[in-house]
Amino acid sequence: MSDRKTLTPEQRRLLLATPAGWLACGFGSGLAPVAQGTFGSLAAILPWLLLRDLAPWMYAFVLLVAFAVGVWACDVAGRALGVDDHRSLVWDEFVGQWIALAPALWAPWWAVALGFALFRLFDVWKPWPIGWLDRRLKGGLGVMADDAVAGAFAAVALAVLLRLLH
Repeated sequence: MSDRKTLTPEQRRLLLATPAGWLACGFGSGLAPVAQGTFGSLAAILPWLLLRDLAPWMYAFVLLVAFAVGVWACDVAGRALGVDDHRSLVWDEFVGQWIALAPALWAPWWAVALGFALFRLFDVWKPWPIGWLDRRLKGGLGVMADDAVAGAFAAVALAVLLRLLH
C-alpha cells in the first residue's frame, strides 16, 4: 500500500497494464510527478476538442457514460493501489473538466482557459458540498462525485461570466 503521494514502480505498471488503470490515470497524465490533477485537467482538453462538435444531447450522453465508466475504472484502480482516491487517478478531472467546459461549447477560445481555471479553483477549494462529498463517499463513486460537482459549479460560474461579458 502506498501513501496518497507516491507510486511504486509496481503500482505504475499495475495502472498501465489494465484498461481500468489506463483510463483511471487519464491515459498516463495522472502519472506526472507533481500537480496530477492539473495535468489531468489539461489533458482532458484534448479529447474535449473532439467532444465539442457533438450535438448537446450527445455531449450530455458522453458525460454520463464517462462518469459511469469512471466510477468503475477508479474503483478497480483504487483497489489495485490500496488507496481509495490516489492522486494519480485523474479520470475524475477529465469528466469534471468536460462538465465545466459545457458553456464553452459555443464560446470564444478564451472561455476554455477560463473554464479550466474555474474548474481547478472549485476542485482545489472544495466548497460545500464538494468537500463533504470528497470526505464522505468512498471507492469509485467517491473519486468521481466531488469532481463532477466541482465541474457543475465551474460550469455555472463560466456561464454567468460569459453572459456578463457578452
